[in-house]
Amino acid sequence: MLKLPPQPDNCELCERPVARLTRHHLIPKHLHRKKRFQKLFSKEELITRTLWVCRPCHNAIHKARSEHDLGLHYNTLERLLELEELRVFVGWVREKPAGFVPKKGR
Repeated sequence: MLKLPPQPDNCELCERPVARLTRHHLIPKHLHRKKRFQKLFSKEELITRTLWVCRPCHNAIHKARSEHDLGLHYNTLERLLELEELRVFVGWVREKPAGFVPKKGR
């Protein structure tokens, strides 16, 4: 049986201590059944490639690129941080308090 990484105390993107983190699947779950993704990644990779992130960071990830692009090109922490808009957002939100939630326009 595959084991998912345990939940850390801090967001894996902005590193803020947040009580409630969400699991971001680096390869979106609905792409797991697509033949292209099954050829590129093992079943274990499809299931276990995840990040624990705060809600603002999770929203910023999905705002940055489509799920297909995220799964195909930005499927590691390092690759996500290559996205300029995400890197700028993470740098900005990193300085905010743990309970901070940005307004919708950000």
